Amino acid sequence: MNQDIGTQAVPRTGRERLRAFLDQKWVTNLVLGVILANALVLGAETMVTGAALDVLIAIDHTMLGFFVLELVLRMVAYGRKFFRDPWNVFDLLVVGVAVLPASESLSALRALRVLRVLRVITVVPSLRRVVDGLLRAVPGMGAVGALLVLVMYVSAVIATGLFGASSPEYFGSLWISLFTLFQAMTGEAWPDIARSVMETHPAAWIFFVLYILVVSFAVLNLFIAVIVNGMEEIAEEERHDDEQKDERLDTLAAQNREILAELRSLRAKLDEDDDGAVA
Repeated sequence: MNQDIGTQAVPRTGRERLRAFLDQKWVTNLVLGVILANALVLGAETMVTGAALDVLIAIDHTMLGFFVLELVLRMVAYGRKFFRDPWNVFDLLVVGVAVLPASESLSALRALRVLRVLRVITVVPSLRRVVDGLLRAVPGMGAVGALLVLVMYVSAVIATGLFGASSPEYFGSLWISLFTLFQAMTGEAWPDIARSVMETHPAAWIFFVLYILVVSFAVLNLFIAVIVNGMEEIAEEERHDDEQKDERLDTLAAQNREILAELRSLRAKLDEDDDGAVA
């Protein structure tokens, strides 16, 4: 019994005990459940009035107190390491907005208390990986975005020169053309715009077809490719970390076997020396 206790990794300090407590599965599930329940309460507050609203506000304040307590405990458990994790800073900002005083000047910020629902991202690892993949893809998305802006600008200049005189409501100026092409990029009513322009310029369909093919089917799909690549990089890093952990565990197990073998050999030698001394 004592041997089993001695081999377990028991936290030695109060901070380590608190950290182990907060990292338990049921504590994480409890926090997730309160976050989801708080989302329902915040939504219900927009649909009721009177005494029911007062009850929901009291429940909301209780849940906010729970979030504040959980964050304080995590700050105590992790110390300065708490602020090194960007997800912890995100939680702190989201909860901090909710505890601001309800004055008229801060009423807009108070309306942002629904952002507490986004704490689900920090609790659920799969959602956290998705957001990490999006953040990892930001540099690549910036390059693709620059390419998209360049293509739209060139197309707007061309469209303004070709169709500005006959269709000023769509291509009367550079800014109007940019808005029209942005609308066409989203796929919203671009056939109606094209048919309107084709009444004066029958060959205008060539411009619109080429624009849609380049922007909607090529450039926009590059965004998806960059995001997927970012998520694949994160998944590969996680697999690499798991492999390293397995290698460390295998190395530790091999070392333990060697130590046990040496102890058995030493024990056998001691038994032989005892037998020789008795003889």
